[in-house]
Amino acid sequence: MQVEKFSYDNKIVKAFMIATVVFGLVGMLVGLTAAIQLVYPIFNFDTQYTSFGRIRPLHTNAIIFAFVGNAMFAGVYYSMQRLLKTRMFSDRLSWIHFWGWQLIIVAAAITLPLGMTTSKEYAELEWPIDIAITVIWVVFGWNMLGTIIKRRERHMYVAIWFYIATFITVAVLHVVNSFEMPVTFMKSYSWYAGVQDALVQWWYGHNAVAFFLTTPFLGLMYYFLPKAANRPVYSYRLSIIHFWSLIFIYIWAGPHHLLYTTLPDWAQSLGVVFSIMLIAPSWGGMLNGLLTLRGAWDKVREDVVLKFMVVAITAYGMATLEGPLLSLKNVNAIAHFTDWIVAHVHVGGLGWNGFLIFAVLYWAIPRMWNTKLYSAKLANTHFWLGTLGIIFYALPMYVSGVVQSLMWKEFNPEGFLVYKNFLETTVAILPLHGLRALGGGLYLIGAIIMTYNLVKTAYAGNFVANEEAEAAPLVKEYVATQGGWHHRLLEHKPVLFTVLTLVAILIGGAIEMIPTFLIKSNVPTISSVKPYTPLELHGRDIYIREGCVNCHTQMVRPFRSETERYGEYSKSGEFVYDHPFLWGSKRTGPDLARMNGKYSNTWHYNHMLAPDAVSTGSIMPAYPWLFEQSIDKSLTSGKIGALRTVGVPYEDGYEEYANEDLDKQAREITGTLNADGIEVAEDAEIIALIAYLQRLGKDIKIEKTANNN
Repeated sequence: MQVEKFSYDNKIVKAFMIATVVFGLVGMLVGLTAAIQLVYPIFNFDTQYTSFGRIRPLHTNAIIFAFVGNAMFAGVYYSMQRLLKTRMFSDRLSWIHFWGWQLIIVAAAITLPLGMTTSKEYAELEWPIDIAITVIWVVFGWNMLGTIIKRRERHMYVAIWFYIATFITVAVLHVVNSFEMPVTFMKSYSWYAGVQDALVQWWYGHNAVAFFLTTPFLGLMYYFLPKAANRPVYSYRLSIIHFWSLIFIYIWAGPHHLLYTTLPDWAQSLGVVFSIMLIAPSWGGMLNGLLTLRGAWDKVREDVVLKFMVVAITAYGMATLEGPLLSLKNVNAIAHFTDWIVAHVHVGGLGWNGFLIFAVLYWAIPRMWNTKLYSAKLANTHFWLGTLGIIFYALPMYVSGVVQSLMWKEFNPEGFLVYKNFLETTVAILPLHGLRALGGGLYLIGAIIMTYNLVKTAYAGNFVANEEAEAAPLVKEYVATQGGWHHRLLEHKPVLFTVLTLVAILIGGAIEMIPTFLIKSNVPTISSVKPYTPLELHGRDIYIREGCVNCHTQMVRPFRSETERYGEYSKSGEFVYDHPFLWGSKRTGPDLARMNGKYSNTWHYNHMLAPDAVSTGSIMPAYPWLFEQSIDKSLTSGKIGALRTVGVPYEDGYEEYANEDLDKQAREITGTLNADGIEVAEDAEIIALIAYLQRLGKDIKIEKTANNN
């Protein structure tokens, strides 16, 4: 048979690897800064562009999409060419993909500190950037599927299956979650509201973790681990079970992020059931990886690449056991909204994603530069610093989470909350947050050492831009003779394989979401709940812009400890006009769902100006710019019109005189402030924010009686 000569494109892999390292260091530095801010608020620097609420989403986006995303693309481009014995389908598409993705990252780095955000976790970027993400993702998929179709290797290895699932599922998740109604070039409102928005967001959020941070890295594990160990994957049949069960089950589990909220109970229960089922396929993948190393543990002790991989796979196993356990309602009641969740997320991020990325870089770069790693000693130093960093990060956060939950829920013998003041918990966990920052610092130092090591490695070698290879062309005739031949036949039909993957991931989402949207009883309305006034709407947008949802929830769960502390538990009908929902996922500060009437306008004014002066021990940053900047009343009309389009019942023509109502409400608030000797402009942003905070819980305010005081 005639052999064809061709070359692998290492230039595109090199570009993605450089971006991985650069953005990884930036993302880790921003994360370390955010961690320090939670101990020493002075590091917010009293500027709007560096406050915690704005840089926290910058950190998550930089790590997920810049660091992990670029590493994923580097690994996919490197492994896919070699597994399919062909160059990528199109060099031009490869470079459009690379530069398009980097421009998206730069756009995120500019817009998020400017406060341009949708507030939806892991999906904060505004609508023009969402469109760009869609276009570039299609370019990636076009290039990938084109490469699969023109392959010289008939068999599609297991890593390719996970790459296909990643492309298909992330595309569906991103498009569905990004339905937005634009107001201006960089401002939009979610098409969905309240409970429905929450369900869509966490269907996206959970599965973004599944199909952006997990499935592509399982593909990388299946390729790079056998290469590094020089051993075949433990079980082909186990990989089949692992793949299909994982992608089918994962998509159902999103509602476990919304336990004890106002999401319908049937949806919550589905999320719990499928989350528990996830343990089996997740651990199947972990065991398939670890058992690949059977008989090679002496090599693991000597090879730093395998050390990183073993810790990465172990962290994957820990995170995928802990996630389902956290979905149990009795565990969720303790852990949710606490630092326990932060620890859980970072075991996966720092351990699974981070360590696997480091292993791939250490393994691939010496081969691409045709040399040896500059220093195995430095790599081992990095390994131990990174491992200690994970320990110093995760363990304090686990302890902090337990401390938070116990303090929030503790009652004295007389039946009163022991720690009525939320700040008592905040102060108690500050040393643990300090240890978390120390762990993040160690991890960052390790990454810096790795960067130096890899740069020195590259300088010592000669980069092979086009790696020569040869292989026989694909033969159409094929006779299955090996075990598992039914699935092997499917692997020979990439289009059918892709379609079946799409069907597998659509079933769970459709069953959970369609009834929630079509059956009205799932989201009952409350007649007393009205749309936000124009001033409150501006205030809500300021709340979103400043990232307040990163620290404050707006969801009182039906626990006595929460109703005693915050007030009546939340109802679905309260949120029918919330575009987007703002339930939050972490309580660094107290819940705000029942803020109306708890404090005076003057208290809110002073609290935003100098939090620690009003609440001793507060780690909340000050917001001096809110007192200097004015709301843009020219946007009121567009906001009213956009929200009417997505279902908020503002009367026709209201936008023409909405600012009259805005001015009237602003005068009422400034009047109360003036009475306390505070002079402030009626159009100051702080006035709008106060209006919004005083609205929270007002529509269903429960009047106290002798029986419920």
